[in-house]
Amino acid sequence: MSTSTTSAPPPGTKEPPPTKAPPRRGRRATRIGWRRALRRDWQLYSLAVLPLLFFLVFRYLPMIGNVIAFRRFEPGGSIFGEQWVGLRYVEMFLSDPTFWQVFRNTLWLGGLTLVFCFPIPIVLALLLNEVRRRSLKRFVQSVSYLPHFLSIVIVAGITMQMLATDGPVNHVLGWFGQDPIRFIQEPEWFRTIYVGSEIWQTAGWGTILYLAALTTIDEDLYEAARIDGANRWQQIWHVTLPGIRPTMITLLILNVGTFLAVGFEKVLLLYNPLTYPKADVISTYLYRAGVESNSFSYAAAIGLFEAIIGLVLITSANQLSRRTVGTSLW
Repeated sequence: MSTSTTSAPPPGTKEPPPTKAPPRRGRRATRIGWRRALRRDWQLYSLAVLPLLFFLVFRYLPMIGNVIAFRRFEPGGSIFGEQWVGLRYVEMFLSDPTFWQVFRNTLWLGGLTLVFCFPIPIVLALLLNEVRRRSLKRFVQSVSYLPHFLSIVIVAGITMQMLATDGPVNHVLGWFGQDPIRFIQEPEWFRTIYVGSEIWQTAGWGTILYLAALTTIDEDLYEAARIDGANRWQQIWHVTLPGIRPTMITLLILNVGTFLAVGFEKVLLLYNPLTYPKADVISTYLYRAGVESNSFSYAAAIGLFEAIIGLVLITSANQLSRRTVGTSLW
């Protein structure tokens, strides 16, 4: 009868300690980690309470009201509508020629705003980065930032006074023998006026993020480029622009997401019935249809359609950026 024996280690050697199995990280371990982090940094987490409440109350809870896009809503009745009508209001605005005219106007204004208002802050930030006199740089920054702090009502008022029939612009044109132009009443001038005022108001403020991104670029990269014989333009193209590319891509994705959300307040203040063919956009059309005409369900259906398009645009832009550039929001 044989018995199994275990060979003893050679004399003078120590037996290795038993190996421990790696700890399992399941839901319980993750939950304990979150609790420990919450107890340790509860002061920091408490700072997020008010922003979260703000988004919950003013962003997510109002989404429940989108149900009236599929129900007949009557003022004074139930806040969720009186009767289910399905896609009736969707079919109404899809077959409405006025809506498609407004939709085209929104695409035009949104596209022009994106094409002109997005690159100008980048160019301005690059120019300011090349200024070596700090006093001049601070002066230009202050002057370019100021329009951002003006109310939209004030900006619209300044624009209308400058472009009035007897305003300063027409006075200057009169010196060259030009007849006064009715800028505010002519539909063909509205897009130029809107985009120009938007550039004047937002270009300076938009440079802040790019100037902050420029400070993160390593100076050794510029030194290496100078050693290789690169001039200032080549340094900007091969060092500066790649250094701020993540910031540019992030802001571009956000701007594409708000492509259809053309400024409601400024358009409402600048347009008039004579400029409706070129100036009326989705937001102002919703205001007239929902608030002035009391067609809340119809306006809710159009607003939901606009939100879905915005979601598709920002998701597509994010995926395209991730695959082509390697930078994305999520």
